[in-house]
Amino acid sequence: MGNDFKQFRRRERMNSLMKVSILMPVRNTALFLEECLDSILAQSYLHWELIAVEDHSEDNSWAILQSYAAKDTRIKVFQNTGKGIIQALRMAYEHSSGTYITRMDSDDIMPPQKLTVLQANLSQAKQGHLATGLVQYFSDKALGNGYLRYAEWLNTLSKKGTNFKEIYKECVIPSPCWMIHRTDLDAAAAFRPDRYPEDYDLCFRFYEQGLICLPSDVVLHYWRDSEGRTSRHDPNYADNNFLDIKLHYFIRLDYQTERPLVLWGAGKKGKKLALLLQKANIPFHWICNNEQKIGKDIYDLRLYSIAHLEDLIRPQIIIAIAQPEAQRQLKERFKKQKLEANNDYFFFC
Repeated sequence: MGNDFKQFRRRERMNSLMKVSILMPVRNTALFLEECLDSILAQSYLHWELIAVEDHSEDNSWAILQSYAAKDTRIKVFQNTGKGIIQALRMAYEHSSGTYITRMDSDDIMPPQKLTVLQANLSQAKQGHLATGLVQYFSDKALGNGYLRYAEWLNTLSKKGTNFKEIYKECVIPSPCWMIHRTDLDAAAAFRPDRYPEDYDLCFRFYEQGLICLPSDVVLHYWRDSEGRTSRHDPNYADNNFLDIKLHYFIRLDYQTERPLVLWGAGKKGKKLALLLQKANIPFHWICNNEQKIGKDIYDLRLYSIAHLEDLIRPQIIIAIAQPEAQRQLKERFKKQKLEANNDYFFFC
């Protein structure tokens, strides 16, 4: 009996060390919630706990969560004492106990091997790493080209583990498809900042911590697009908030005050960035390709042609040009000039 009990306790400790905590905010996703929960229950990896926090839903999401929690003790459900996804994530994290932490969106689907693959990769690599996987969008309706392009771009980065090289363009870590050691998440301040978009902000803090992205060539998350998706309607996910975060972290992490700063582009995003730079009292040179704008003043600032770059010594360049072909040509130009991404130039869109 004594040896059996010791072996039991040893297995319990090992299971605890291997436990994956899945953090899942839930709001008005009753239509898809059962499919999501069933995909979690179907995971080949067994040592998980789901911490689901219901965030003031107006449908029967709470009843669905309670019914699943009654069937499986690994599912723990709470009602948000605050409001919004950040508060829900904080609450979920406070109630979690796993060594490994991951997120889930309550209208998405996990393939059966998701937790197994992420945990195995992260366990082998140890701390200081971030496990990710490829994502695939799906919808009851036709997917827009924007979603498909985003998934293709994101997966290209994840296959090489080079996600952070293009962090100023867009969120380079899919919010419901990463896994991290608890200690690394704590070091990155977890879900403490009140800054939206919260997934992009956390992505920058992973970047700031110097975490290494583990490459993956396996689709580990099915990302649903639907009319009710938060990112479609919540003003916290508007373009301006993305630009605010980009510039906030650029100034904090990559801006070198001894080098001249250049803003390239005078379209909608370029103008917004110009205003943000002025508000932050950061001097910059403004250039563009538009002949109708060159030589004119916008916001009391003169716009110059690209030739103005030749007058500057070792500039840092923020690029606010969205066209894919223009970006490709700029990358070729910078490569010939031996300029380095996230040191010499930064694509902000």
